[in-house]
Amino acid sequence: MPVLQTAISPVILVSGIGLFLLSMTNRLDRAIDRARIIDSQLAGVGDSQRPSMEAQLSILWKRARVIRACIILSAGSALSAALLVILIFISALTGINAGWFAAGLFTLCMLLLIASLALFIHDINQSCAALKLELQLQGLGDS
Repeated sequence: MPVLQTAISPVILVSGIGLFLLSMTNRLDRAIDRARIIDSQLAGVGDSQRPSMEAQLSILWKRARVIRACIILSAGSALSAALLVILIFISALTGINAGWFAAGLFTLCMLLLIASLALFIHDINQSCAALKLELQLQGLGDS
């Protein structure tokens, strides 16, 4: 029973990271869809609107790259947590003391998650920059 109690935290962590991954893949889909819409509209705009729309596309491309990195880091974090659960059970079954290795996996999991969350914040800022450009294009935003 203590093995299950020890393993429950990483299992909950995997579940939470899974929800975060779902959110990030949705953000990636939205960025890609928005880029496709802007790209299809680009041919029909005047020269005055073109630089703003190209700037939006540039931001969307940067966002897509950031979100991709965020997804990779989050998946690595979930993988580390899943490996930690396996290590906990193997060490309990075999009696091997894997405390340092378990601590290392948990630390890796947390570092990857922290990096992913930092990139998520960066993506939010880029998203606001794209919104500002779009509002300026429509004459609604400040300069």
